[in-house]
Amino acid sequence: MKIHPLGIEGAWEVVPRQHDDPRGRFLEWFRADRLAELVGHRPVLAQANLSISTRGVVRGIHYADVPPGQAKYVTCTRGAVLDVVVDLRRGSPSFGEWEGIRLDDTDRRAVYLSEGLGHGVCALTEDATLLYLCSTVYQPAVEHIVHPLDPDLAIRWPAATPILSERDATAPPLAAARLPDYQTCQARYRALRDGGR
Repeated sequence: MKIHPLGIEGAWEVVPRQHDDPRGRFLEWFRADRLAELVGHRPVLAQANLSISTRGVVRGIHYADVPPGQAKYVTCTRGAVLDVVVDLRRGSPSFGEWEGIRLDDTDRRAVYLSEGLGHGVCALTEDATLLYLCSTVYQPAVEHIVHPLDPDLAIRWPAATPILSERDATAPPLAAARLPDYQTCQARYRALRDGGR
């Protein structure tokens, strides 16, 4: 397994080694110890989600208040998606920037994103199946959305006519969203490295 930092601080791409033989294929798609070396603490796993989307569906940009925030570890188990990480931390050197990674059932890459970062996805195939591990359980009161088609973000979604949920379609733009603060996120990362204190 190789783990590479993305251009946005707090986000990494994970490239697994795949082992093929006449029986099929084997790979490690998640290693808590390897992630801990990078983020400075063992990842907390509180909930696992699976979403299945038809081609052209765009989900996001989702994020949670910090603290506690919600870190995510995301992979595509069927088909292909464009996975997008957005820096929503006000005051961050890369605030408002985004990076897209193709996740698919061939390379079987994964993405880890820290608390305070936004997450979105566009299905590139029919029945694109996304599996993601979350550091906190679903808490509607602290979870938010930035409109995925906001021109201030200028995300180049690979869909001629993106299909959005009503909730995503009515989300506020970046300029009107209640966003996490970079310094607060940094304090949260330090607390996690110190064992949650």
